[in-house]
Amino acid sequence: MRADLVRWRLSGQPVARISVSDARGSTPREAGTFMLVTPTEQSGTIGGGDLEWNAIHQARRLLDAGGKRLVQRISLGGNSGQCCGGEVRLTLDVPDCAGLDGIMAQLEHLRRTQPLLLLFGAGHVGRALAHVLAPLPLRLAWCDSRPHEFGLSIPAGVEVHDDGAWEPLVAHAPPGSGALVLTQSHALDSLIVASLLERGDFRYVGLIGSHTKRRRFEAGFRQIGLPEDRIAAMVCPIGDHGVRDKRPAVIAALVAAEIVTRFLHPMQAGGHANGDDTSP
Repeated sequence: MRADLVRWRLSGQPVARISVSDARGSTPREAGTFMLVTPTEQSGTIGGGDLEWNAIHQARRLLDAGGKRLVQRISLGGNSGQCCGGEVRLTLDVPDCAGLDGIMAQLEHLRRTQPLLLLFGAGHVGRALAHVLAPLPLRLAWCDSRPHEFGLSIPAGVEVHDDGAWEPLVAHAPPGSGALVLTQSHALDSLIVASLLERGDFRYVGLIGSHTKRRRFEAGFRQIGLPEDRIAAMVCPIGDHGVRDKRPAVIAALVAAEIVTRFLHPMQAGGHANGDDTSP
């Protein structure tokens, strides 16, 4: 959304904001959610369905009419076109330059406060993972010593480290960060994972490989004196949902689901990732 807003401002596009200013009961998105709309484009979502479709049209009418603000309370049932059962209050407004500056600052703050995930390895699976993980609510730092392996298209917002300097990334990552390790070298994998486990404060440490690779790494970690509880915290294989499909895109999808449940929402891993049923 931030990149879209920058582009729109540079081109002089008028921008409207649609905010969920209140949400009660079962609703598609929570209070505080917002999206941005121009006469021809949109970025973000307030949950889709008729609720969003109608709000976008109203926001564009507001832009056409030179309006400033519109507030609506909508029950998501009956004739609303949705059957969530809850109620939302939508605020539509057209921010001035100062307001757009505030949105930019808000988006930057959200980006900086998102959890950090380190991705080591830019091979086939690493590239697939980068594209799948980039849209998730996290900061993704991608590291490999082979610049040509990152490909021609780096996903927006991904921080690339093509010098292979993994040590400072591990050392300076804040507590609660996560890591995925899938380099071209088992020896390098071992060094990186050992360093991550030695810290002991990463929320998620994932290593690509088989159960055989896990046992071999566990034995090596015991030899260097890593405690059993830290060794047990290593996730290997990653994305192990019982699906036997080794295509990079499939592996990336399975691992992304694991990142959501075990890294972004670890307390909810035993149930639904979204907690209550908030589907439209």
